[in-house]
Amino acid sequence: MQNQTRIIIENVTPQLDGGAFYIKRIVGQTVVVKANVFADGHDVIACCVKYKHEKDKKWQEVRLKALGNDEWTAQFQVEKQGHYTYFIEGWVDYALNWQHGTERKIQDNQHVKSELLEGAEYCQAILKEVTAAEKAYLTSAIKAFQDEKQYDKAATIALSKELHHIFEKYPTRTLANTSAELKIYVDRKKALFSTWYEFFPRSASQEKGKHGTFKDCEKLLPRVSAMGFDTLYFPPIHPIGEVNRKGKNNATNAQPGDVGSPWGIGSKHGGHKSTHPDLGTIDEFKSLVKAAKSLGIEVAMDYALQAAPDHPYVKDFPQWFKWRPDGTVQYAENPPKKYQDIQPIYFESSDWKNLWKELLDVALFWVEECDIKVFRVDNPHTKPFYFWGWLIAEIKKKHPNVLFLAEAFTAPKVMHELAKQGFSQSYTYFTWRNTKAELIEYVEELTKTNQADFYRPNFWPNTPDILPYALQSGNESVYLHKYFLAATLSSSVGIYGPAFEYMVSEAMPGKEEYFNSEKYEVYHWDWTVQNKLITLITRLNRIRHEQPSLQQTNNIQFCATDNDQVLAYYKYDDLRLDETLMICSLDPYYAKQTWIQLPLQALGVQPGQTIKVVDLITGNSYFWDKEWNFVELHPALPFHLFKIMK
Repeated sequence: MQNQTRIIIENVTPQLDGGAFYIKRIVGQTVVVKANVFADGHDVIACCVKYKHEKDKKWQEVRLKALGNDEWTAQFQVEKQGHYTYFIEGWVDYALNWQHGTERKIQDNQHVKSELLEGAEYCQAILKEVTAAEKAYLTSAIKAFQDEKQYDKAATIALSKELHHIFEKYPTRTLANTSAELKIYVDRKKALFSTWYEFFPRSASQEKGKHGTFKDCEKLLPRVSAMGFDTLYFPPIHPIGEVNRKGKNNATNAQPGDVGSPWGIGSKHGGHKSTHPDLGTIDEFKSLVKAAKSLGIEVAMDYALQAAPDHPYVKDFPQWFKWRPDGTVQYAENPPKKYQDIQPIYFESSDWKNLWKELLDVALFWVEECDIKVFRVDNPHTKPFYFWGWLIAEIKKKHPNVLFLAEAFTAPKVMHELAKQGFSQSYTYFTWRNTKAELIEYVEELTKTNQADFYRPNFWPNTPDILPYALQSGNESVYLHKYFLAATLSSSVGIYGPAFEYMVSEAMPGKEEYFNSEKYEVYHWDWTVQNKLITLITRLNRIRHEQPSLQQTNNIQFCATDNDQVLAYYKYDDLRLDETLMICSLDPYYAKQTWIQLPLQALGVQPGQTIKVVDLITGNSYFWDKEWNFVELHPALPFHLFKIMK
């Protein structure tokens, strides 16, 4: 039989797919809850949100406030990592309803003797819950309500704010109703704010013609730190397969001396729990991780679930791979592309439970043996969604600080599903968003839809796989504004270097791929190079670490300009203690003049009120006292990053 409650609770937000997935927050963030709550008739109703951490025994609650049209809202702060549960509870507040009705009758000069006796019952019902002072007040009220000689005093008490406050504080919640329980997962701050740098360890040697080592990587850590990066991501560091090894530029046949692709994992030297012998030992890798940590850098490993033909798994666990009718194994394909050096793992294997366990053990090995807390996951969209949900949950049970970046440039719903299954961050389409309209539309989608509750974007202008057409010009101004936009639109940003900061731009003809790709050969870089792009990347990274408004993504508002090639946007932290204004020219060839409309309402500034804006790049400051303000930008420095001071 249906519950007797009269309360209807609908449209509770935030939630994902009816509560099938948890929303995401980081420690210290606020959860703003909204719901439609109403009842039949005209009675006074009340509602609250109840919430608790998975390790807490008692629920905390915050009363919802009415917004009008039966919409209610409240907010609470999540203070610890892990899972939270929350739900809405609503009830007809009969005591307040009595007080409201009695007030209307008294105002109409009606005699309310019977109503006062009813009020005594509401007071009596909560005597055991109240404080000593409140109990004394209620006891006096009960006597007055029951004594007709104290009618005037009783009427005054019935209408008092004191009684209203007590009734509101101790609701009886008769026939209350509750919504379904919903989940939140709370991560550490790095899940939201991170600055990534990627390079190939085998290209770390400062001696030409020599394969890089983990020790060589240690020598480069001060450079990475000086540029302001807090996450150092390495492509796979495991042994590389020798069977069907690819040559330079993805040539089908390798030549003597070709080193192959790091993503072709596994050889006679070991598999996913081994390091490439030319890079060094696991102990040397541990030393690198420890040295990076001392500089405030976390090393992110590539978690690539695939195998070279000579990976030990192929011999020891043939059931984990798909074999064709002619007895050959199925290698990776993305027609018309063929990857003969890689064999995909067969997740439909009847031995899938042991397969899943082994893949979990691989991740846990690096977490527990080498203190790895960040993984960049290669092509997660080609593996089952439910596998990822299980694996990430299992790891976070023991190691809640571990984060996962999904490397999936694919269909939107697929990318979204990976994020819902638990990936901490995700690659995005930013790499291909170049015009003002494209950028605004995409960022609004990320920040103003329900994606804001589960999809944490990480903006990369380039990767070893992708040299977008926009960067193939080699134009310095393009590189400048692409990094500026990535670093200020999103709270997480990354580059593949030093190809990016050296503006390497030679591409495979007609493709968005690097010519002579570092994926297939050892490079020798001059790591001592300094240029303007490096200087500005360094400055932007420092500013990001200093300004809380740039350490989040969702608090953003685009500002009107009168130039289609100038993008302006305002950002603020949750408490609005830090506010910044970014203005960026998208034209790499010509100076641009434009008028910018300040978001006065969002700023809490009245027309004519003077504000000071300080350019954190140049140090120049300006005083603006109008809604529209003039700026000029040049390709040599195509952006302003203003700190707003009121």
